[in-house]
Amino acid sequence: MTSLVRSSDTPTPPIRLVHLGLGAFHRAHQVWYTQHAENNPQQPEWGYASFTGRSPRMSEVLSPQGGLYTLVTRSEDGDSCELISSLVEANPAHNISRLVELVASADVAVLTLTITEAGYHLDEQGHLDLHHPQVNEDLADLRRRDFSALRTAAARIVVALHARRQQSDVGLAVMSCDNISANGAATKATVLGMAQEWDPELAQWISGNVTFPSTSIDRITPATEDSLATVVEQNCGYRDAAPVVTEPFANWIIRGEFPVGRPNWERAGVEFVADIEAFERRKLWLLNGSHSLMAYAGRSAGAETVAQAIAIPEVRSRVEEFWQAASTFLDQPELAVPDYREALIQRFNNPRIEHYLSQIGIDGATKLRMRSVPVIRRCLEAGRNDLIPGAAAPIQAWVTWLLQGGDFQDTRASDIDVALHQAHPVQALVAVLDQDLSHNPDVLAAVSSLSEEK
Repeated sequence: MTSLVRSSDTPTPPIRLVHLGLGAFHRAHQVWYTQHAENNPQQPEWGYASFTGRSPRMSEVLSPQGGLYTLVTRSEDGDSCELISSLVEANPAHNISRLVELVASADVAVLTLTITEAGYHLDEQGHLDLHHPQVNEDLADLRRRDFSALRTAAARIVVALHARRQQSDVGLAVMSCDNISANGAATKATVLGMAQEWDPELAQWISGNVTFPSTSIDRITPATEDSLATVVEQNCGYRDAAPVVTEPFANWIIRGEFPVGRPNWERAGVEFVADIEAFERRKLWLLNGSHSLMAYAGRSAGAETVAQAIAIPEVRSRVEEFWQAASTFLDQPELAVPDYREALIQRFNNPRIEHYLSQIGIDGATKLRMRSVPVIRRCLEAGRNDLIPGAAAPIQAWVTWLLQGGDFQDTRASDIDVALHQAHPVQALVAVLDQDLSHNPDVLAAVSSLSEEK
């Protein structure tokens, strides 16, 4: 059986898009949308050059295939396979010289990101965290003009924009596709924060020429199991070392400007809106918030996947309770919250999407600050203390999991370890998420009483 390779028969688009964070979601979402946006698939106009995160593995696997891979869309009725060819280059993160070369070119119009919440290195006020060791190390390297081993996405982007200013002096759109609130503002804060510390004139140029669109993105994309390669072999007749599995549902909402163009993403179903905040909240709270809740409550109940967790009556009840609290503050008609919730239950119940709770639970301390804390704050601002137990359910599940000695992988692991050894660990853990809430008696009562019940 032949291996998957790019040949002269496979249309190869020019590189006009660059991405940081070459993972399964990027390949199931942004690359897929871009391929479906082409007016003429035989003469594609928009290709991606993407860079990995910490591990270079995906670059090593995809490069021999010329960036080609198979997207397996898995529904309850079966699998459908699609060859994706819009990813032209797969580069390791450490190849900063190639990143700089690409972004400096006027041919590149958009730089997209999926670097996870922790990758922005922002403090609680939403500014670049100048106390973070990696930020400090990168600033030291920038001042020495040693760009060979930059650690943060912000530093890499700033160096690339520096080259773009010198070489082409044209604008660019830098667009986050991460599940964080106001991701456009977060991207702008981290990039401008780094630029301002290194080169204030560059920061001024960025402010005048670079845009930071905001997005709401949605497509459940589990980690790829080894067995998926066999599915591709059986269905497609070739070996693919890097297939991706995803669900049929896909959604992408964008607000913002693109100074030098973009793909015709509308053709693939992307919706451009004037006000994206409500759509962001709907996604972050209802989908991601309930995912975080299930990641801990489900595992505490013995489940391993989302489908298993939502099938447990107690877990389902707690998801519904959280949704009820969050939905109180999602009352715009265009959000169609009842339909959205019904669709979520159907998606969660898809038994053929093995979305592992252990994967979802990574970096819980950062995620919960975006997915549960804002709902609690809305309850307090509205005087709806009756909704706090529901709003706090994801945090309660996280606290319970940690107090039970559950394993965790978190960029704030040291803070969590310290909190767990305090005299009042529940309060200390809430403080890891939000200092103000850790002193609120209603919040602590909800989290503490619920945790003690477990």
